Amino acid sequence: MLLLKNARVVDYISGLDGEKDILINAGEIISISENITENAERIIDCKGLTAIPGLFDMHVHARDPGGLHKEDLLTCSEAAAAGGVTGFLCMPNTVPVIDNEETLNYLAEKAKTCKVKIYSSCAITKGQEGKEICDIGRLKKAANGNFCIAMTDDGRPVKSARVMGEAMIKAGDEKVLMISHCEDMDIAGGGLINAGIVSIKLGLWGLHRSSENIITSREISLARDLREKVHIAHVSTKEAVAEIRSAKAQGVGVTCEAAPHHYTLTEDKLYEKDADYRMNPPLRLRADIDAIIEGLRDGTIDCIATDHAPHTPDEKYYFHTAPNGVIGLETSLAVTLTFLVHTGKLSMFDIVRLMCVNPRKILGIFGIKGENGGSIAIGHTADITLFDPYEEWTVDTAQFKSKSRNSCFKGMKLKGRVKHTIVNGNVVYSFAP
Repeated sequence: MLLLKNARVVDYISGLDGEKDILINAGEIISISENITENAERIIDCKGLTAIPGLFDMHVHARDPGGLHKEDLLTCSEAAAAGGVTGFLCMPNTVPVIDNEETLNYLAEKAKTCKVKIYSSCAITKGQEGKEICDIGRLKKAANGNFCIAMTDDGRPVKSARVMGEAMIKAGDEKVLMISHCEDMDIAGGGLINAGIVSIKLGLWGLHRSSENIITSREISLARDLREKVHIAHVSTKEAVAEIRSAKAQGVGVTCEAAPHHYTLTEDKLYEKDADYRMNPPLRLRADIDAIIEGLRDGTIDCIATDHAPHTPDEKYYFHTAPNGVIGLETSLAVTLTFLVHTGKLSMFDIVRLMCVNPRKILGIFGIKGENGGSIAIGHTADITLFDPYEEWTVDTAQFKSKSRNSCFKGMKLKGRVKHTIVNGNVVYSFAP
């Protein structure tokens, strides 16, 4: 048994927010009370720590298979645990693309050796070429039928609205989540950063915001007309937030996510010509940040996901030729606490809703006994993140568990540090200064 003493327990589903002890046995929470005195093999004094349901990140590029020099499933799992993330969803733009049973079975077997819970998406179209829709019914059955839970061509959009619409229907029939990367590639035109003042001053081809907005509108129209569901990945513009808010008010089956860099940093970081601030969608304007934060507050934006995208220092060395993407598993909670909770923009309940409950709800992930995921409650699976909300630390990428170092929060002082991560009742990470 594992006994957590004197933790501030915050649970969005039950509304609990108070100092409690938590007793865990065989991966299950068996008691939540004050002053539990039962003997346990391990006791952790959590005075000053906050306990929330384990974080779940529904947008992670593990680079496995094919990009193992950047990351692999094992190191990605280590990075997740260090960030308080007890589970994540892999994106399919690997080498080979995750569009076949063999690759899914390989990942599922490897996932069994990892510290956190791992699920995978498969590609919408074969080879992510936007033409032939993958056999989602067959892929869903791979790896015992509980591993492939979403479809996406993330990294690129599905260019054809007809193909996307047909794929939405198939995803709905198979009850897997359809995730859309909203980008009109013709408008994007190879742009490196947000089209605006900074791109003009740097003499760079800009990536216009309408590229994201147009495809967001298309996906919402398809979901409305077909009466299907769609999840919009990495929302970054105020127009997209407004469009999604309006669609939800009309009853359209649309959900969405935002990444920490998109509600904290603006395009001004690109003046440094550091490729660690280049990602897709790109950093945008203060008005976009304000819109995203309001969307997180009012429920327009359902969850926070990192879009963790590892690249090596060599790949990121040259600003103009570097691939897009930043890592985020080890900083997502601390960044969100620093910029949103400690500034009064979000509550601790909001954090649990956005980072623990809603990602699992959207993906249809439940606990080991079939209970609703993302809750600290008796009879529920013991996936728990323990952190000191007030401890300050400076991001040192050399200390990261990830193989890659391309963090856009490098060198930043953050407030809030993960101390322990518990998965199925097992302590899989403890901070050691």
